Amino acid sequence: MPKPKLTFPIPQLPIPLGTKIQFHQNPNSLSLPVLDLHVLGFSSPFAMHKLGRGHRDKLQQFVAITGASEKIALQALKASDWHLEGAFDFFYSQPQLKTFTDSRHLEELYNRYKDPYVDMILADGITLLCNDIQVDPQDIVMLVLSWHMKAGTMCEFSKKEFVEGLQSLGIDSLEKFHEKIPYMRSELKDEQKFREIYNFAFSWAKEKGQKSLALDTAIGMWQLLFAEKQWPLVDHWCQFLQARHNKAISRDTWSQLLEFAKTVGSNLTDYDAEGAWPYLIDEFVEYLNENGIIQNGLINDSSLTR
Repeated sequence: MPKPKLTFPIPQLPIPLGTKIQFHQNPNSLSLPVLDLHVLGFSSPFAMHKLGRGHRDKLQQFVAITGASEKIALQALKASDWHLEGAFDFFYSQPQLKTFTDSRHLEELYNRYKDPYVDMILADGITLLCNDIQVDPQDIVMLVLSWHMKAGTMCEFSKKEFVEGLQSLGIDSLEKFHEKIPYMRSELKDEQKFREIYNFAFSWAKEKGQKSLALDTAIGMWQLLFAEKQWPLVDHWCQFLQARHNKAISRDTWSQLLEFAKTVGSNLTDYDAEGAWPYLIDEFVEYLNENGIIQNGLINDSSLTR
């Protein structure tokens, strides 16, 4: 029996971006699967040049950071009205758009960092990871990474946390790790994400089995987090705790401090003594007033212990 002759319609070029092309065999011939193809790039070599220089730069930056195709990058940027941070949010919130990750490469990465005696990544493995991606272990980006991994404990990643966290970021190589660092830093500028990362940090940083966060650890975390938000009273808060409190920090105090820093001005003019603040925050306000730290609506930093 002679082989059936297949005739394919040749599409006219240029093909519009996103066009779906179907190749169908004659129904009277042998049954073969229909091929559905999508145009994944620009419709012609000249289409890229139709974008303005600013848009081209953003497109190239988006592709470099996410590893996405130009088609996906264009889709995300248009959806966010060409705002890069909004485009990143759009991209990472759409599972079907995320960069494909190779499970074999993820396994190789995990095996590189896991402890030789325990099936987990521990402090030594995290230090090696930081060296590989050229990030200081104390860099706040490691907290953001741990948030993506939904890590249960500081300085530990289970295999599930590590692999699923990297999959969610579209990372399966050290090169992609490097590319995602600017994006993870940019997430701290998003108010909602910062709040989520801040609240995550309490459970992540506390000792296993403890309900409260050790004071020294809490102070270190506040200095790290509020360096991003530039809360002017953070050093006074930490000094107050060391002088007057010297106890572990409750989850309520932890979460309410962010609200206090966000809603009460550094000159305390918006502070309501009748508000439902934790007693420790009320005591902090008294401490500021008693020590003349707020004078004529300004912060007197000369009271800080250096």
